[in-house]
Amino acid sequence: MMTRVSRLAPLLAAFALGTAHADEVQVAVAANFTAPIQAIAADFEKDTGHKLVAAYGATGQFYTQIKNGAPFEVFLSADDTTAQKLESEGATVKGSRFTYAVGTLALWSAKEGYVDAKGDVLKKNQFKHLSIANPKTAPYGLAATQVLAREGLTDKVKDKLVEGQNITQAYQFVSTGNAELGFVALSQIYKDGKVTGGSAWIVPASLHDPIKQDAVILNKGKDSAAAKALVDYLKGPKAAAVIKSYGYEL
Repeated sequence: MMTRVSRLAPLLAAFALGTAHADEVQVAVAANFTAPIQAIAADFEKDTGHKLVAAYGATGQFYTQIKNGAPFEVFLSADDTTAQKLESEGATVKGSRFTYAVGTLALWSAKEGYVDAKGDVLKKNQFKHLSIANPKTAPYGLAATQVLAREGLTDKVKDKLVEGQNITQAYQFVSTGNAELGFVALSQIYKDGKVTGGSAWIVPASLHDPIKQDAVILNKGKDSAAAKALVDYLKGPKAAAVIKSYGYEL
C-alpha cells in the first residue's frame, strides 16, 4: 500500500519544480506610476509566481543610480528619452524597450472648487504657491514648465514655485496644504474615470511635449526570467486595464 508520504512525494516534487523558477525582479519605477504598479504587482505575482520589488523616484535620479551600478533589472521611466539614452549607452537588453503608458498632466488643488475645468485659476495668478516636480529630473516637472511657458506665465509665477524632488513630493506639497495648487500626474488623483478628491484641470496634451513612458530591461536583468515575465505582463490585457483606469493612454 502506498504510504501517505509516498503519495505526497510527487506533489511536493511538482511544487518544488514550479517554485524553483519563481524569482524576484528589482524594478525602478517612476514616481507617477506608483499606484498602478502596486495594483499590477499583486496580479503579476498571482499569475506568474514572480515577485515584483519596486523602488520609486524621479527618472533622472534613477538614471544616475543605474549608471552607478544600482541593482535594478527593469526600469519604468516617466519619459522615453531616458530609457532611450540608456539603450544607446549599452546599458539595456537590446530590443526590450517599449512604451508602456502615455501620461497626462493635471493642475490640482486639494480644495474642492478651487481649480476650474479650464485652468483659469493659473492665469488669474492669485495663489501664493504652485508646486511642480524638479524639471531637471522629473518629466512631469518638465511638462509643467512647458505649460507655463506656452501660457506666458513663466516669469509671473517663478517666485511662487515650490519644487519637489519628484512628482510624489510635488503632490504631497498640495495634499498637505503647503501649496494651494500644483502640477501632478493625473494618475495620482484619478481612478476609474474621475478625479478622486479636490479639484483639477486636466491639461491638454497640446500644451506640452508627449509624456511617453518607456520600460526597458536593464543589463542586470538579461538572464532574469522574472524581468522578462514582467515586461511581457505589462504588455498584456490585465495590466492595460489597470493602466487605463488611472488615466493613462496606451
